[in-house]
Amino acid sequence: MKIQFKEIPDLPYISMSGPAAQEIKSIVYNSVETERGSAFFCVTGENTDGHLYIDEAIEKGALAIIGTDKAIMEQYFDLYPQLTFLVVENSKIAMAYMAIYFYGNPQDRLFKIGVTGTNGKTTTATYVYNLFNLLDMPSGFLGTTGIWSSKGRLSYKKSTPTTPISSDIHNIFSKLAAQGDQVTAMEVSSIALDQKRVEGIVFDVAIHTNISEEHMEYHKTFTHYLQSKLELFRQAKAAVVNLDDAGMSKEILEITNYPCLTYSADSDSGADLVWDNCKTLDNGLAFDLLYNGEVNRVEVPLYGEYNAANLTAAIAAALLAGRSIDEILRVLPDMPQVEGRFQVISGPEGRKIILDYAHTPVAIDLVLKEIKKLPHRRLIAMIAGIGIRDFSKMPKMAKASEGKADTIVVTVDHPGYNDPDDVVDAVVKGFTVPYKQEVLTAPSRKEAVIEALKASGPEDIILLSSGCINGSQIVKGEYIPHSDEEIIEEFFLGQN
Repeated sequence: MKIQFKEIPDLPYISMSGPAAQEIKSIVYNSVETERGSAFFCVTGENTDGHLYIDEAIEKGALAIIGTDKAIMEQYFDLYPQLTFLVVENSKIAMAYMAIYFYGNPQDRLFKIGVTGTNGKTTTATYVYNLFNLLDMPSGFLGTTGIWSSKGRLSYKKSTPTTPISSDIHNIFSKLAAQGDQVTAMEVSSIALDQKRVEGIVFDVAIHTNISEEHMEYHKTFTHYLQSKLELFRQAKAAVVNLDDAGMSKEILEITNYPCLTYSADSDSGADLVWDNCKTLDNGLAFDLLYNGEVNRVEVPLYGEYNAANLTAAIAAALLAGRSIDEILRVLPDMPQVEGRFQVISGPEGRKIILDYAHTPVAIDLVLKEIKKLPHRRLIAMIAGIGIRDFSKMPKMAKASEGKADTIVVTVDHPGYNDPDDVVDAVVKGFTVPYKQEVLTAPSRKEAVIEALKASGPEDIILLSSGCINGSQIVKGEYIPHSDEEIIEEFFLGQN
């Protein structure tokens, strides 16, 4: 499309050199993806500086270069007078507003629901996605489990594991809107908020699940982590707030001046929605939901009592979207399981394999407590240190799981550039000596899944936890395909 750079709303630029308009065909931040007609953004990240790739972008046909380093940019002005060079204060913010303009502001055609929290983001956002589709409000999804439209998974190369880069978000929004989707549910991580990936988006509903220490390798302090998450609620029209979370609920309520629904498991909390009397059934969960002075019995084919809170948050979002409680209750029995979230797979001889990619100490503690409520002979749990995350969290994973399983298999998820053995050793340091259970170790997730299955017997439960939910393992910058489900299937086929 022909872009008049001065006409882009809210595009914050300091200076411009070259033509005021260009025929732009794509927005890129990776020089490898540059083509004839690209606008190339020099994004500075943790490991690289996009200004170093200006030459490559120009060679591949970029017609506009947008960056923050004026001195470097000026070196190119006279050499390439036919190109447009924009000097901006923040490349990420500039890219967000250009993407909004380039894709025709598709967010205006979508009811946008953003979910943030240390634990429960994926589950809650997926419940929102499934609930709105069941309510005949076609919905898309952006998050850890991939990119989905109301019709199914979209083939789209994700730029980050959770919340995509801004140019990708608006491209996805345009695809969802073009096929008639009316709603989008998306996970919004603290890092995404800090890196301005959702800059310029006004969320119709922002959902808060909880907060506990996480991503300290990035944020450095808990205060920065909290303040980053609060940004979502400064970009929203309405909010859903978990009163049971002392870490963040008060701070959200202090900055909101718009409609807000609160939820809690405590009937004395004064919350708008209260879930209570939760029980685990053979085919899912049952709990009471108090809303507007009436108690409604909810039965859903979902597992994990803590998921009553996540589902209640999704219900609150639907209420804020104008749906009635009766409409919502009518469709809840049809809620599908969430991929990798207390996902139960039946194995031979009465085994149950549970995929729950809990990857924080709080989450692993919760899921193990829930699993112990299910009938079983022995419990084998696989836990992992995540190599691309904060090493100080790893021993806490062991502490959180200690004494809650008969056998614990320790491994590594996404080793990145770390030695897998170093990650495993960091986790194991968190166990009490002597160990309170059998502890096995494995240097890769695949080997750990096999070890956990080998350790199991009839009527046992095998928990496969941690963060491998994006169909790959990140090893030295490469995304190596991985599927727990395929490994499970192959293992038991080999046993026959």
